[in-house]
Amino acid sequence: MSGGDIRIGISGWTYKPWRGVFYPPILRQQDELRFAATQVSAIEINGTFYGLQRPESFARWRDETPEDFVFSIKAPRFITHTKRLRDVATPVANFLASGLLRLGPKLGPILWQFPPTMQFDAGLFEAFLSMLPHDTAAAAVLARRHDDRMTGRSALQAESEHKLRHAVEIRHESFRVPEFLRLLQKYKIALVCADTNKWPRLMDVTADFIYCRLHGPAELYASGYDDKALDFWRGNIACWAAGGEPKAAERIGAPSKPQKAGRDVFVFFDNDLKVRAPHDAVCLIQLLGLPSRLEEEKKMAKKSKAQKATIKRVMHEAEKGELKTSAGIQVKSRKQAVAIALNEAGASKQETPAKNKANLRKTKSRERKAAR
Repeated sequence: MSGGDIRIGISGWTYKPWRGVFYPPILRQQDELRFAATQVSAIEINGTFYGLQRPESFARWRDETPEDFVFSIKAPRFITHTKRLRDVATPVANFLASGLLRLGPKLGPILWQFPPTMQFDAGLFEAFLSMLPHDTAAAAVLARRHDDRMTGRSALQAESEHKLRHAVEIRHESFRVPEFLRLLQKYKIALVCADTNKWPRLMDVTADFIYCRLHGPAELYASGYDDKALDFWRGNIACWAAGGEPKAAERIGAPSKPQKAGRDVFVFFDNDLKVRAPHDAVCLIQLLGLPSRLEEEKKMAKKSKAQKATIKRVMHEAEKGELKTSAGIQVKSRKQAVAIALNEAGASKQETPAKNKANLRKTKSRERKAAR
């Protein structure tokens, strides 16, 4: 399927009822994330909503998942529900300092979910949206403004330089106004399309990506999606990924302009109470014709093995003095031999240690400028 990247996943992965149903009976609890990551391409981290996590937890989640996996992070309820966006500069800094940056390139969108009782306040929301960082370098700068509670348990360096996305999920009808849309568009924040009969289901496109949460069409967090319902979402996702919008989309405003390059789409099933979420996610992946995670893992492992063999062969030829350039000149420099090995292995675009250091210097330079 052409267009944007499509990620179908689940909201959280640690659920007792899933054991023996989604998770094999003999699977250890500590291996549940590894298993879930073979079934879906993204996961929403829920634990961050209930309390600040630690850098070592994020590092462990990063290491237990495939190279191309993505995590969405649910922002703390202390900011959205307790403080209700008032005086949250330090709590936001603490959240960003808690270890998110340890995820590196696996750090996906940050989800800001608001309670059903919170109403739209234009000034309050603009003040909040304007402070959100839009790349990992800016996030690292903001994270350094944390308070003493994060001393000794923070991660303040961007391990990967890339843009940082944000999505907002609202649950009150007062947000169904054009002014709210304009704010999201101004700050390039996605409006979450939340599928439930409890709250507004809005499909306005306000950013360069789509964020969709499927809570259950009939019973909140519990009811599953039948074939007809899954096909409905398949059509929406295909349209979004191609850069368009569904004709029957429920909107506040007018449709956005079509994007030739397409849009990335993130869909998370949150109907976890009756073990429906993982089942529905896998069914939707199949319906969309996306490759299974197990197939992708096998392909990546095979490619990695072949690359290692090629690099080993080329470096062996260099050590024996048998390696030559395309012009027939003997290669004597180890640096040149490494470049040839990477090129022949099809890994020339991968990060080398030297390139990583250069990128790190650029990141630190940007962070210093942003801090002034």
